[in-house]
Amino acid sequence: MLTHSHVRSIEWGDCDPAGIVFHPRYLAYFDHATCLLFARAGFDLTTLQARFGVLGYPVVDLHSRFTTPCRFGDEVRIETRVAEFRNSSFDVHHRLYRGADLAVEATVTRVWAGPHPDDPQRLQARPVPEAVRVALGTE
Repeated sequence: MLTHSHVRSIEWGDCDPAGIVFHPRYLAYFDHATCLLFARAGFDLTTLQARFGVLGYPVVDLHSRFTTPCRFGDEVRIETRVAEFRNSSFDVHHRLYRGADLAVEATVTRVWAGPHPDDPQRLQARPVPEAVRVALGTE
């Protein structure tokens, strides 16, 4: 199973007045980590759009657990992997560590989405291509 890991520093703009990461910022971190994971597998968003006609993989559900606060200046490591594929949706599991401590754990459910054939302003779920499943090592 393909896992992507990267390190980032907590910036001042990520923090609330108490100097800890404002919780919605973690979702932005995890969205970026998902893009990095797909790119590592050879499927950056531009490639996905050109090859499969997909517009993206929007979030439809999120479960998170916060155990250790992160603060301005902390260096954190984010590990990301696809935990499960279903027909048109998949779960991405993220673990964010501050040092050796697990600070945040989240599972984000996303849907493989393309333009709706009757209304291009809407999205429609599509099956996740086998090539993507194989590249991410969950098949």
